[in-house]
Amino acid sequence: MKPGSRIKSAACASEAVVIKYTGGTIECGGLPMAEDAAGDGTPAAGYDGGTVMGKRYVDADGTVELLCVKPGKGSFALNGVALLLKEAKPLPASD
Repeated sequence: MKPGSRIKSAACASEAVVIKYTGGTIECGGLPMAEDAAGDGTPAAGYDGGTVMGKRYVDADGTVELLCVKPGKGSFALNGVALLLKEAKPLPASD
């Protein structure tokens, strides 16, 4: 998997574009994601938090970043650890 790849969930309708990737298994809904996956399953318990279109998801170490391009019922994870919603950086104050 390389940056720019569009990956799909096997557990729901979620799709993402890989922004940054250094290794590991990217999952959604408890199942591995792939470029040719068909999202027709049901997310596993604990991996059913949903995804939001247009939002970026990162791991705690900053080694993986995904951009959600199609929302779904599953949640993104890396090696079984849930990815976090990336927060926007605050703009500097203009006095």
